[in-house]
Amino acid sequence: MSRFRLQPTPAQEAALAEHCAHARHVWNLAVEQHAHWKPGRKMAPGFAEQCRQLTEARAASPWLAAGSVVVQQQALKDFAQAMANFFGGTHRRPTWRKRGRAEGFRIVAVKAGDVRRRSRNTGEVKIPKVGWVRFRWSRAIPDGAKSYRVTRDRAGRWHVAFATVPQPIPVPGTGQVVGVDRGVAVSAALSTGELLNVRGLRDTEKARLRRLLRKLARAKRGSNRRTKVKTAIARLKAREADRRKDWVEKTSTDLARRFDVIAVEDLKIRNMTRTARGTLDAPGRNVRQKAGLNRGILAAGWGRLVQRLEQKAPGRVQKINPRHTSQTCNACKHVASESRESQALFLCVACGHQDHADVNAAKNMRDTAAGHAAAARGGLPLGGPVNREPQPDLPSAA
Repeated sequence: MSRFRLQPTPAQEAALAEHCAHARHVWNLAVEQHAHWKPGRKMAPGFAEQCRQLTEARAASPWLAAGSVVVQQQALKDFAQAMANFFGGTHRRPTWRKRGRAEGFRIVAVKAGDVRRRSRNTGEVKIPKVGWVRFRWSRAIPDGAKSYRVTRDRAGRWHVAFATVPQPIPVPGTGQVVGVDRGVAVSAALSTGELLNVRGLRDTEKARLRRLLRKLARAKRGSNRRTKVKTAIARLKAREADRRKDWVEKTSTDLARRFDVIAVEDLKIRNMTRTARGTLDAPGRNVRQKAGLNRGILAAGWGRLVQRLEQKAPGRVQKINPRHTSQTCNACKHVASESRESQALFLCVACGHQDHADVNAAKNMRDTAAGHAAAARGGLPLGGPVNREPQPDLPSAA
């Protein structure tokens, strides 16, 4: 999606918030309907039946009738797609939506005249029952956009995103293969020796965030002071997320333009970032350390980087088995955990080869993807033949 920053007036902002409330209300009604379904009961209503029920609800509720039927129907359409994704096994089951979280709605059947440019840096988009709303024209509107989504984040910022399917980045044709090792201290280490890091909050911003969190802990629930503090925290968090997304977009585009094949570790990030808190009967150990590691993994944007690489360079991303990639010497292929001297230093105990630990792992992934080496004690991770050291010729028995 191509996202742009909306600049609504106070009256338009109130109308947009009303659209979000209608979409959230319809979505929650659909969730409630499907929550009552159990095996053996009558099938829960589908999209067509829910649209007929929506017509009856609009006739009985002046509040719903005052809103846009397009917004409300598209909320039901989004819910139907969410249920299809759940049954397909690609997403979790859709849950309740809460005010202030994931606010937004979708508009379809967008015409060419519904978006216009007012000046060099300003454009306008036509939203039903709201009118023309200005947005910052930061780049060209993609051709062929038939729908757009209006969203509001926790920091109170409004955005409009035009849905289009961009063309993949063409293959450079250089034949080069690169390995990308994702980490916490170094966000992405390339086999070329480049060390890339996500630009997070500055030290002054981190100190302000700590002060705000202490302030939030002292604020009374439901008070105006607590609301202001939460908004200030959300703005800092949004700034950090924007920088992470910007880094992911620029890094993925650069890799897709420079290399034919991109090798990454096949990591189960959801399992890696699972909490270690445990239960009352079996409490976890090193919970605070594990929570800090989880925050570092999520802040490095591991999952989003691979997702954008697969979208920009389809068919050119190879996922490598991560087993022993950080313990294998890229020079002599000797595997030993003792070679990992520290987080940053790799010193092979067999041949003395020295390199940055993350760069060494990235080179192993590059070689595995290129088919030049076997990973971890023999055998390609995709099930190739097992490699063995040459055996001396033994005399045959008489």
